[in-house]
Amino acid sequence: MPAVSGCINMLDSETKAVETPEDHAEELRLWLRLLTCTTLIEGEVRGRLRQRFDVTLPRFDLMAQLDKAPDGMTLSDVSKRMMVSNGNVTGLVERLVDSGHLDRRTSETDRRVQVIRLTKLGRAEFRRMAAEHETWIADLFADLTPKDVRELMRLLAKTKASAQKSAARRRS
Repeated sequence: MPAVSGCINMLDSETKAVETPEDHAEELRLWLRLLTCTTLIEGEVRGRLRQRFDVTLPRFDLMAQLDKAPDGMTLSDVSKRMMVSNGNVTGLVERLVDSGHLDRRTSETDRRVQVIRLTKLGRAEFRRMAAEHETWIADLFADLTPKDVRELMRLLAKTKASAQKSAARRRS
């Protein structure tokens, strides 16, 4: 086993999983299955949005966030909810403002902050897309029974909690 930067020859979890996968075979298979499902579903949604509406998934996601906030949101709040940088949101916002889908104004409480919201056109177009999006998602999960969906939701909540605890342990 190679030494790393003069450290003691100990395997961390990541290295151990790679070098001795039999110790973590089920966890690795689960991770790959989750990733595969996510990639498959996201790719299908991206393709349908592009084909049906000539819209990107990030644009749809931004509009979805704003549809939930009729009074608008700050760019910072939008980027946190979308889990992307302010810089990524700025370009999307510019294009949606230019196309008449978003309105941008200065915050009444802080002149340095911009608040964005959907225009009537933006809200109408988003809701039309969202209605079709909902049917696509239902179609993608059509072979799951309601019981399957509940069980999967329960297990994914448990998975999320486990990942959050692991991340908190790593940070502390």
